Amino acid sequence: MIRNIFKLDWILITAVVLLLILSLSVLYPISYGGGASGQDRSNFFRQLIFVAIGLSVFFALSFFDYRIIKGYSAPLFIIGIILLAVVLILGKTIRGTVGWIGFSSFHLQPVELFKVILAIMLAKYLSVNSRTIKEFRHILITLVPVGLAIFLILKQPDLGSALVVVSIWLGLLIVSGIRKKYLLILLVAGLIVSSIAWGFLLKPYQKDRLRSVINPTADPLGAGYNALQSTVAVGSGGIWGKGLGHGSQSQLNFLPEKHTDFIFAVIAEEMGLGGALFVLVLLSLIIIRLFGIAQKSSGNFGKLLVSGIAIMIFVQSAVNIGMNMGVVPITGIPLPLLSYGGSALITTLAALGIAESVHRRSKTSFG
Repeated sequence: MIRNIFKLDWILITAVVLLLILSLSVLYPISYGGGASGQDRSNFFRQLIFVAIGLSVFFALSFFDYRIIKGYSAPLFIIGIILLAVVLILGKTIRGTVGWIGFSSFHLQPVELFKVILAIMLAKYLSVNSRTIKEFRHILITLVPVGLAIFLILKQPDLGSALVVVSIWLGLLIVSGIRKKYLLILLVAGLIVSSIAWGFLLKPYQKDRLRSVINPTADPLGAGYNALQSTVAVGSGGIWGKGLGHGSQSQLNFLPEKHTDFIFAVIAEEMGLGGALFVLVLLSLIIIRLFGIAQKSSGNFGKLLVSGIAIMIFVQSAVNIGMNMGVVPITGIPLPLLSYGGSALITTLAALGIAESVHRRSKTSFG
């Protein structure tokens, strides 16, 4: 048992724990700041529970043989699709998205779980078919289940999560060795689909969010409000920030969704450039370690699975930080390990636990 503990990637674990501590440190003054409602005051303790559960899942999966999951990829995918369909019927609407299934006072967001399930399913298929993976038919075969999932996710509607799903799919195709000319075909097809989606699928408020990136001042009290308040918060922090609990944008409730979508803006305002860089360094370190684990994996399944997890965390981090800085449309994607929310936090820690399991069984260790 002691030997197994030393086989864990403690650099990765340290980065994860530091981000969790930072999240709780920022959430506490937000929850108990001036004008906070009773619901806000429960956020800190809920997140504390989510952290405890998530870390338990993380270490449990770290000592679990990840190769067992390979045999259950199909049932897991079916369960994931069923949950995505059920949430459209029984789901609770929060901020215009039907993405949560309620259980008493807790809510499950199936799409967060599905992101990890998708990485497992694609890693299984692409590893099994590694010898013929350069054939175009594998793109079409994987596109069918991915397309079904995207359709269900867009029905919520959750454009941000759909983007993450597409990124995991494309990223794993690249890692698996698909031909570059096929990727060019996919790019052209994606542009055509995007044009069609703009005209027929996107809702008016989603179009407004996309336009607000180019000119947020065109509607400062409407579509551009979130982006403007977020950029003000990020810019007002200076080098060292205003201090925890002393951010004017967050504590005076100018900044919307400060505990979820815009927690990076809160960190930048209250901890300044130093705090923002601290977050960027830790997230970058996690992603680099994950790709390192993928490269050292003893099997193709482990390599693709951890690569999918790394892609998921990278895309979510990049999009969330980008929308906090006003350079990416606001899509509602949480910042991994920092944003409030049980579904996203626990599934992210579960995914990282699986990566640790791959690391423990890798061909060689790395420092």
